[in-house]
Amino acid sequence: MKLNELRDNEGARPKFKRIGRGIGSGKGKTGGRGVKGQKARTGVSLNGFEGGQLPIYRRLPKRGFVNLFRVEYAPLNIGLLDKAIEEGRLPADQALDETMLKAAGVVRVSGKRAGVRLLAKGEIKRAVNITVTGASQAAIAAVEAAGGKVTVTAPKASEEAPAA
Repeated sequence: MKLNELRDNEGARPKFKRIGRGIGSGKGKTGGRGVKGQKARTGVSLNGFEGGQLPIYRRLPKRGFVNLFRVEYAPLNIGLLDKAIEEGRLPADQALDETMLKAAGVVRVSGKRAGVRLLAKGEIKRAVNITVTGASQAAIAAVEAAGGKVTVTAPKASEEAPAA
């Protein structure tokens, strides 16, 4: 069999219906749209319209809010970091930073994320020097217990907003 001999199975693609081609076709006159009225015309958009009654999306209460100033980080667990070093994707003897982590495919830092946050899930067995945007206290403690060092580049929450 050759690529140019490939065909769909019989009936896999139904033949398209030619509408509005005379009453003998079965889809003539109204063209399958029923009779008159708004929905028989083109450009009809009735989603959410309830005949003048207050629509459900306006009747129900709104909940919560969206924080426009939320800072989102790409998470990195210390167990995953240790596994990447063990597999040889990251060097154990060098100081690690976010560009190295991204190049190794350990984290995904997209445009909307502010950087990498180190989290304490898993365990780390070797001393690692790592520079990240944020880190949890438990993760810092775990890395330092293994003989490593964590440098956090983002300012702490208390430093960002001075008390008024």
